[in-house]
Parts: sequence; C-alpha cells; structure tokens
Amino acid sequence: MVDADAVALPVGGRRLFVYVVWDRRGGIDDYIPYALDGMREDAAHILVVVNGTLSDEGRAKLEPVCDEILVRNNTGYDIWAHKHALAHLGDRISEFDEIILTNDTWFGPVRPYGPVLARMAARQVDFWGLTDHSAQEPNPFTGRGVLHYHLQSFWIAVRPSLFLSEAWRAYWHDLPEMPDYFDAVLKHEAVFTHHFASLGFRPDVAFPSKNYPTDHPALFNPDLLLADGCPVLKRRPFFHYPPFLDRHAVIGREIARGVEAYGYPVAMMWQNLARNVAPKVLNADAGMLEVLPQADASGGVGRTLRVVAILHVFYPEMTDEMLDRVDTLPGPYDLVVTTPDSARAQEIRGILALRPRIDRSVEVRVVDSNAGRDQSAFLIGCRDILLDGGYDLVVKLHSKKTPQDGFNIGRHFKGQQFQNLLDGDGYTANLIALFLREPGLGLVYPPMIHIGYPTMGHAWWANKPGVEAMCAELGIRVPLDHASPLAPYGSMFVARPEALRLLVEHAWTYEQFGSEDAYNDGSLAHILERLPSYAAGELGYHTRTVATAEYMAISHTMLDYKLDEISSALPGDTVEAIHYLRGVGHVGRGRLIDFARMYVRLHFPGVGAALRRVVRRRPLLGRVLARSRRGWDRRGRSAGRR
Repeated sequence: MVDADAVALPVGGRRLFVYVVWDRRGGIDDYIPYALDGMREDAAHILVVVNGTLSDEGRAKLEPVCDEILVRNNTGYDIWAHKHALAHLGDRISEFDEIILTNDTWFGPVRPYGPVLARMAARQVDFWGLTDHSAQEPNPFTGRGVLHYHLQSFWIAVRPSLFLSEAWRAYWHDLPEMPDYFDAVLKHEAVFTHHFASLGFRPDVAFPSKNYPTDHPALFNPDLLLADGCPVLKRRPFFHYPPFLDRHAVIGREIARGVEAYGYPVAMMWQNLARNVAPKVLNADAGMLEVLPQADASGGVGRTLRVVAILHVFYPEMTDEMLDRVDTLPGPYDLVVTTPDSARAQEIRGILALRPRIDRSVEVRVVDSNAGRDQSAFLIGCRDILLDGGYDLVVKLHSKKTPQDGFNIGRHFKGQQFQNLLDGDGYTANLIALFLREPGLGLVYPPMIHIGYPTMGHAWWANKPGVEAMCAELGIRVPLDHASPLAPYGSMFVARPEALRLLVEHAWTYEQFGSEDAYNDGSLAHILERLPSYAAGELGYHTRTVATAEYMAISHTMLDYKLDEISSALPGDTVEAIHYLRGVGHVGRGRLIDFARMYVRLHFPGVGAALRRVVRRRPLLGRVLARSRRGWDRRGRSAGRR
C-alpha cells in the first residue's frame, strides 16, 4: 500500500548530499572531487563528512566542490558518519526536500546523475536507492536466518515524509555500535529497508536487481547497470577477493574498458586503487597483464620520452647481449653502466667502443661496493640520475646468470626477464607507449617467474617481516599481498623515476646491505626487490605486468597443468579449495604430527589455540608433548621405510 505521505520531489526541490570519506592517509584522491563536482548542478547543499583526519592538501581539494566539511573520529564506518552528520544538521534538515546519504565506495559519475535523479524525483516514495539486493535464505553472512531484501546503503535518498518522522529519529538514536564491517552490514544495511518498509514507509530503487541476471548486479553486472544509465561504478570489482570474482566470471579489465568508453577519466580510478589495494589483487582483478605484439603499433609516440637505461654489469661477457636489448628502445636514450671494479669497467668500455652510437650518451661508473649488487648500484650508485628530473623513464637491467640454480633454470629466468621487457624494436616501442597511454602507470615488468622455481604461494619467503618494517620506515601504507607480492622478480623493470621516489630518496648505505655475499632471503637486497610496486602505489602509480605472446604460450600451459594437478586433490571450485586448505593449515613436512595437527585444526577448530595457552602456563606439559612428538615422528619415519 502506498504511504499517503509519500510525495514526489517538487520542481526546483532542494536536495542535500551527505558524502562520507575515509582515507588512511588523511588525503583526498582525485576521484572524490570529481564525484562531488558532478553533483553540484543537482545539489542545494553538499556536506562532506571525513572519518579520521584531513590534511591541508585534502581540505584544499574538497573546499571548491562542497559547501561544508565535517571531520570526526573514524568509528562506526560511514553509517555512524551519517548519524553524526544528521545530528550536526539538526533542524536544518527540514529545509530540504531530499537527503541523499552516500559515500566514497564508488567511482562516478560514469553516466550523468541528472537523468536518474529526475526519474526518481517523479516517484511518490519515502526513500529510494540506486541499487538493491534480493533476499537470501540462509543469510550468507551468518549461515542462518534470512538476509532481507534491501537497498544498498552506498546511496540512499530520503524524503521528508521519512526523515522528519519520529520513526527516523528513533532509528538513528538507537543505532547500535558497529566495530567491524559485518556489523555495518548486519546492523544497518541489511535491516534499514526492512525496518522502515515494515513501518509502512515506501521504498523504491532506480535499478532493481530483478531486472538483471544476478542478485547483486552492483558487483556481478556493473556493465549492465552502466548501460542502463546508472551513474556510478562500485569500487569492489577491483579489490574483492580474486578467486571469488573468478567464480562469478567478473572481469575487471572489461569493466574498466567500458568505463573508459563512457568518458570517465580512468586515471583517477587507478590512482585510488593503486594506493589502497594490494598490488597483486589489483593486478588480478583488473587484468593488468599486457601481452604486447611484436609489430610496432605505437605510432612512434615513445620517441618523445627521455629515457635512461641503467645496466649493472657483473659479467662483462654479457654486455653485448644487454646492449642488444636496450638498443631496441625507440629513439635516443642515455646509457649508464655500473660495475664493481675498474678491471670490469675497462673491459666494458672496450665493448662499448666497438658499438658507437651518436644518439646516446654513455657513462661507465665503478660503484664503491658490490654489496647489494644491482640494488645498491641502482639506488646508491645512480641516485643522482634518478632524482635530477632529467628522465621520463628508466630501464633497469643487470647481467643475470643465476648459476647456483642450474643451467636450464638460470637460462630460462634470464630469458624470461630480457625477452618480456625488450624483445625487439616493435615490442619495445609498444611497451614504452604504455607510459604515454597511461599517465599513472608507474612500472612494468614480467609476470612472476614460476617455471623452475617454487614461487607460487611462497614468494615472500623470509622477506615479508623486513618489507613490513621497511614500509613503516618509508611511509608506505599500501596493503601487502597475502601469499606472494607483486614484484619484479629478477629486479628488472621499466619505470617512471617519480614512481620510485620513496625508494630513491632514502639515504641508503652500502653497509646496510651487509657483505658482498649477503644476498639471501631476508637480506636488504631481497626486501628491496619486493618493494617497487608498493612504493609506487603509495604515490598513486599503478603497475602492469608485460609479456610476449611466446612467453604466455609457455607460461599459461604450464600454469594450467600445475593448477589442474593441485586442484584434482581438493574439493570444489577454487574458492572452496583455498578455504579448505587454509582451514587445514600448512602441511609441514608430511610427518605424523603434521597430519594430526591438520586433523585437529580442521575438525576441532580452536583446540590447538587452547592447548597452546595451556602449554604457555605449564612448561612441563610442553616438554612432555615435545618428547611425544619426537616419538611420533620416529614411528612415522620407521613406517615409511617398511
């Protein structure tokens, strides 16, 4: 039944936008002023509520595009920020004909706000949303009960018939605490619509899920929503758990291409995501691997960039091979070669003398120490070059042999690096052109090496604690990836020097790298190998991986087979298999005690943690259990020999 008090928005009605922002740095990314500026034509008043802190630079970005800024403690998510805003406005809310409660969890306007606002203004409703979510039983968040049909809370518009009512005042007065994300969903978003509808208030939705092929089109069908005129794109398809998006075939690369086709400046989107999403997650969700053609499709644009190639040469016999690679760069470039001693430098200069080029300058530098190898040579030995602002791009290569891993493996690793970065004139021109196409692109490098190496799932090795400490020291707040980092394994890449600024500005010393032999996992050199994309992301620069079609044919078929073999021993799809394995825990060395621990963890969760608490309080019991474990291990090994 239609609420008798529900009314259409009057012509010329006054609309209030309450927009909530949270940024871990206290800043304001560019997509936010763009979203607010688009509202100006349809808003009588824009109130921005900042959860947490707001920098002076952030305030300067907000002030031209809103009427009022309110800064509060970061508690209760956007819901309590809306409560705070309503309390702050007080009786002033009666001056408006519609209040829109929204937040920074979307990009827009991708399509204009106006047509949707005009369409909904004509409807006699008490409140409405842009999108909704169908009812589900059982509730997927709790495993029981019902998740009621609800409007999604990132955009809720309310008319005076509701926001001036006693029911509205009571709802916000009694709003429960929301210490975590699931509280925000279960205590507000999932109950708001049902609560007010059950009291007789009439809801409506601009883009109802019943018109789409899934129950959650904002996540699963954003392309269809945009095609129908929805003005906003939720950020979640670019940071949600990649295996979950894989399960539902949500293809972020296609979504991004569609958004760009509508004219939305996607550079702002990548800036925000690079700063706030773990790089490997973004790489997977957005499909940020470029398989580049061999034929030059760049139109010669890369020739306009100022490029320096920095080569660290420990093995002078590889100098010609490396020069062959960098000579594929389009147009002139400057060359800097670093090497550990004068004997090598003399040999390298001799090789260079036989390869004269009039369109490049050449410098050979003898670094003060080989401690840290190519990492220290780059960050210390070439710090002046990287900071002087004279170059748009830097190409970093080094003479890689990896003899300790065997001939075939070392040969493949070197080829994987060299070929995927600089594989011929046309290919390299296309790679360089990526930086002109995307002003926010910070680095490109080959995908994770996996043939010959057990990197999949392990590539942090012993380096993650050191990376965490270094991020804290350098002020890098980009989230770290879980299983493996997105990183230039092999330490070769093409980058904007500005994207590396946080690493280059730091005053490194050779002593920090230890001895010349200190190149093991956990050492500073290996920590720095994993940092570039996180350092670039902090400054708003994103990363793309690059590969030749030939390499992808080799890599994908091997990955396909390896994943197939692993999956054959696991239940369900990839999401179920991952959750099962995480529930079981690490398999250790396959000892009897390891299988016992996995069984207990899977079937009696919590017992292990309780036992550890008991052992900490009773050391004698811990020693008894340790002796028992050694006995189980011996019996297990004996059984294996029979």
